[in-house]
Amino acid sequence: MTTSDNTVIRNRCIALAGIFQAARLVQQTSRAEKRDAAATTASIQSLFVTDPQSVSDVYGTTADLQVGLQILQQQLSSNTAGRDLELTGYVITLMHLQRKLSRRDDLVKAISERIDALKQDSASAASDDVELIAGLAALYKETVSTLTPRIMVKGDENVLGNSSSKNMIRTLLLAGIRATVLWSQCGGSRIKLIFQRKAMIEECSRMLRAGTQTV
Repeated sequence: MTTSDNTVIRNRCIALAGIFQAARLVQQTSRAEKRDAAATTASIQSLFVTDPQSVSDVYGTTADLQVGLQILQQQLSSNTAGRDLELTGYVITLMHLQRKLSRRDDLVKAISERIDALKQDSASAASDDVELIAGLAALYKETVSTLTPRIMVKGDENVLGNSSSKNMIRTLLLAGIRATVLWSQCGGSRIKLIFQRKAMIEECSRMLRAGTQTV
C-alpha cells in the first residue's frame, strides 16, 4: 500500500471513528452512563471545525478519538460477539440522514449559518455549557430532525425525558452528522468499507497505539 493509500485509509478511519464515537456518547447519555470527557469535548468541538486544513484537524489527537477508534475496531472485527447492533443502527441512520441532508440546500445553509453564529460562543464556553448545548440541540431539532427516518434513541425513560439530557443527545447526534459529512468527503462508502475492512482495522490499531499523538 502506498503512502497515499495509507493516508486515504487513515482519513476514513478518523471519519468513521468520529461517527461511532458520537453514537456511543449518545448511547451512554441515554443510559445515564458516564461519558468520556475528552471524547465528548472532541465530538462537540468538531462541529466548529468548519474549514480544516486536513482531516486530522477535525478531532485533534488519538486520545480525543480513542472511544471511537476502539468501537470502530470492535465493529469491524470478524468476532461478531463484540459488535453492538444498536450502535450500528445509529450509524447507518446517521449516514442515511446525511445523504438526505446533502440534497437540502436550505437546511445545509441554515446549519452553516447557525454554526458560524455559535462558533464565537464556543470559543469561550466549555463543551458542556448549558446554553451552547441548548443552541446546538435546537439547531438539530429544526433541521436534521425534520428529515426521515428520525433516530429513535433507546435508553432510560427518566433520562430521555430530561431536557438537559435530550439537548446533549441532539447535540451529539449533530456531531455524528458532522462526522458523516467528513466520511463522505473522504470518499467513504459501504462498498469501500467492505473491501478495506482489514486495512482499517490495522490502521485503528496503529492510531490506538499512538497514544496522544495528533491523529
